[in-house]
Amino acid sequence: MEITIEKVLDALRYVDDPDLKKDLVTLNMIKDVVVDGKNISFTVVLTTPACPMKDMIHNACMNAILHYVDKTAIVKINMTATVTSKKEKDETTLRDVKNIIAVASGKGGVGKSTIAANLALALARQGAKVGIVDADIYGPSQHIMFGVENDAPGPGQFNGVSKMKPVESYGVKINSVGFLAGPNQAVALRGPMATKALSQLFYDTVWGELDYLIVDLPPGTGDIQISLCSQVKLTGAVIVCTPQPVAISDARKGIALFQIPQLNVPILGLVENMAWFTPEELPNNKYYIFGKDGVKKLAEEMHIPLLGQIPLVQSIREGADNGKPSVLEKDSAQALGFIELAQNVAQQVAIKNADMVVA
Repeated sequence: MEITIEKVLDALRYVDDPDLKKDLVTLNMIKDVVVDGKNISFTVVLTTPACPMKDMIHNACMNAILHYVDKTAIVKINMTATVTSKKEKDETTLRDVKNIIAVASGKGGVGKSTIAANLALALARQGAKVGIVDADIYGPSQHIMFGVENDAPGPGQFNGVSKMKPVESYGVKINSVGFLAGPNQAVALRGPMATKALSQLFYDTVWGELDYLIVDLPPGTGDIQISLCSQVKLTGAVIVCTPQPVAISDARKGIALFQIPQLNVPILGLVENMAWFTPEELPNNKYYIFGKDGVKKLAEEMHIPLLGQIPLVQSIREGADNGKPSVLEKDSAQALGFIELAQNVAQQVAIKNADMVVA
């Protein structure tokens, strides 16, 4: 029996995207179907290169063709991705940025900046175009974590107007107040000045095409958080917290801030940082120094996704201090943990964008 493009598409209608709950053909995720005798090829366009379901979808497509079309077919599937966006087009320097993700915490000292840096790099490692804004105006650290503390933004042009060109490190574009202040210089900015500095980081930087722009916010629920939400259209927020009750109490306030009607920023999920301590010499041991599963229980209580549990490991701290974030250690347990975190964040972004997909 002759194999046709129509038969191939009909078979692929049996394959659903696990997150979007619709079949790949209806979602317009199947492209470039070619049939030549027994040879069948097509492209599956995922919603993110960091898709955690990539292998499962590939295998499901293969099985659908062999089951519904021809069990002797020779099938070649090309897996690619186009990150979705709900952000309205504008004519600012954020014009070609698809998703802006705030990384926030209710209190300081929970490792928010370390999580933000490794999240950005993990997304980039999986093929996404990524930038990071260090919006922690009073305590910038991303320039240190990315090993570029002695660099500075260069000159750039946007629509004929002079702007800043972001610093680039490990394939991630970066801008930070830390580039503008010396190591012993205080960033002395009051409310309106801090808000203006924040605006310049976003709108005076030539970001170019980005799938994800990660924003490392200062801790708490102050001017910077409120100004960001009113100035920039956020895709969602990731809340970082340690398992201890004091930190969780502040995390609740951080979540509540994003959920007030005037801001209404979706919470993509929670990250439990320093979830347990594992000594290097005892890699299979877990010591719950700050309590066990506190953020996991909070996520369950508030019906918010738990995006990941990151252990307290010396190499993560060392990597951040040395300008080589832990996710760069290919195939280490820490790197794989951050890759999984990035996949879960990308998954939640795709789900949030699904009701109004814009390529």
